[in-house]
Amino acid sequence: MAAVFVDADACPVKNEVYRVAERHGLDVKIIANTSMGVPGVASIELVVVSDGFDAADDWIVEHVGARDIVVSDDILLAARCLPKGAHVINARGHEFTEASIGDALANREFLSQLREHGLASGGPAPFEKKDRSRFLQHFDRLARICATKAK
Repeated sequence: MAAVFVDADACPVKNEVYRVAERHGLDVKIIANTSMGVPGVASIELVVVSDGFDAADDWIVEHVGARDIVVSDDILLAARCLPKGAHVINARGHEFTEASIGDALANREFLSQLREHGLASGGPAPFEKKDRSRFLQHFDRLARICATKAK
């Protein structure tokens, strides 16, 4: 059965993941460095990993497989999950693919260098209602695809 893996520590769309995954009959694994509240249903599992560098990412990569969905804003994690056949989507509804991950990695590196030289500051724009809506639309499509393939 396909599952949804959520890189949960800073994920603003966990509640949306729960609702959509339940509708499509997908299990959800919430991966975090600290304990957090999750709905008390059998299809949702909280996995608390050590607070070591990339511990949550490493756990996800080790357990994710083809047809699974990873919800994360971490481009490096996306690049590690795609070769395993997983779908990866960020909280703003952007799906990372084999075709797009190279550009995403290059842009990440470029922005990092700009920040390093003091030519750019700040982070992403504030998370808005339209971001949540776009996530729901794209995540629902992925969940439908993965649930269908799993049958």
